[in-house]
Amino acid sequence: MSALDIIQDKTLTYEQQVLALAREAENSLNVLAISNETQALRDKGVICDLFEGNAPYRPRYILPDYEKFLKQGSSFLRLPPAADIWDAVNHLLILYKHVPSITSQPVYVGNLDTLLEPFVKDEDEARRAVKFLLVHLDRTITDSFCHANIGPKETRIGHMILALERELQDAIPNITLKYDENETPDNFALNAVETALTVAKPSFANHSMFNGDLGEHYGIASCYNGLPIGGGAYTLVRLVLARLAEDAKDEQDFLENILPAAVNAMADYMDARIQFLVEESAFFKTSFLAQEGLIEKDRFTAMFGMVGLAECVNILRNAKEEEDRFGHAQQADTLGLKIIQVMQAQLAKRNNAYCEFSQGKLLLHAQVGIDTDFDISPGCRIPIGEEPFLPQHIVQTAQFHQYFPSGIGDIFPFDETASRNPAYVLDIIKGAFKSGMRYFSLYGDDCDVIRITGYLVKKSDMEKLDRGEAVLNDAVVLGLGAAKNSKILERKVRNV
Repeated sequence: MSALDIIQDKTLTYEQQVLALAREAENSLNVLAISNETQALRDKGVICDLFEGNAPYRPRYILPDYEKFLKQGSSFLRLPPAADIWDAVNHLLILYKHVPSITSQPVYVGNLDTLLEPFVKDEDEARRAVKFLLVHLDRTITDSFCHANIGPKETRIGHMILALERELQDAIPNITLKYDENETPDNFALNAVETALTVAKPSFANHSMFNGDLGEHYGIASCYNGLPIGGGAYTLVRLVLARLAEDAKDEQDFLENILPAAVNAMADYMDARIQFLVEESAFFKTSFLAQEGLIEKDRFTAMFGMVGLAECVNILRNAKEEEDRFGHAQQADTLGLKIIQVMQAQLAKRNNAYCEFSQGKLLLHAQVGIDTDFDISPGCRIPIGEEPFLPQHIVQTAQFHQYFPSGIGDIFPFDETASRNPAYVLDIIKGAFKSGMRYFSLYGDDCDVIRITGYLVKKSDMEKLDRGEAVLNDAVVLGLGAAKNSKILERKVRNV
């Protein structure tokens, strides 16, 4: 799309045009040293940089230390420490406008309940303040990759957020409950389940699992990305395994030759992006976020993404019948695990000096897909339309979650029977986490707000965009593409 095409596009708001024009300008540059082998894989669509642009000038994902910000204020923003609930909300809304990301809007807005709970004096006033915050987020951070956290402990603010989300029916912000059966009381978790069945959020993160991999000071950002607070991720690039498998003679050739070479090529590309961002761009040298200690370079890592494991396995095995395919045949699942283990072993041999948080390692990430993906399933998920019986599905997917400290998840729509028995759904989540699942998303199949892959949009907004009308949420165009190309509206609906 040319700059003129962007200017004349009637489906874009002014803000969306500005962002698109900025991307067009960035992509006119050529500043990264890329080998011929890497470029060939990029041209084929095996290596995909997820529209990060040709000249990285800010980290893809930033998770400021909002708690530190509320306590110390900001000299750059001329804000004193927050003194009450209105100060806290106002301070946060001001800071959000200055937190960049790949979307140019914040992908993490904090653990909102624990941030605001200390300021609660009058619950009615606190509810008004929280509602003001949530409405403001939805109308000004017009991108579904904006993500808030609550939990793991029960808070008054947490209950308010859940009740308000049911009332407001907004797609922004995305929300995750950090859930730990030993810390999160059932009444708080049940409130979260009921809300998720109504408005597709919150999702449930296995708090003890993330805590074990990333430490207690972590957040869930963007889709379901586990990252360190006070840092984030320099970049996320993905390897499209389904396309890579097409070049293999057989399974052995793929595991021993093609896959390791592709992992190295993509890691080289990520190294080049990170080096330019840290050494050549001005971000860490000039950002007040770094100067005031709200982010630190030693709290950053990078995310080595992958998609299309199911299709990769099915291609390598020439599996046509469902009983032979990924998610149904033990041999297919075993091959899928071998592929992830080869990737993990190859990445363990490498070192990136700037990924200090992860001791120089690129972290595996099961990427959620993009709107143009066709016959490519997100991460390690079973293809839509082939989902097995729910308990079998959970046990199958849980095998893979241990390998992805920076994020992996699965999505389960439920019919109206679930809203009559949320305790049963909570028992399913408890069992899933005991089986090794890292992240569990759910929604009611009659919701207007639905989960596309890792982000939320309204079905009513997709219908507007499909009619050629502009919508406020940038991510709706992605959701509409996913609905048409990835069959996300055809997921198997579960009942209880």
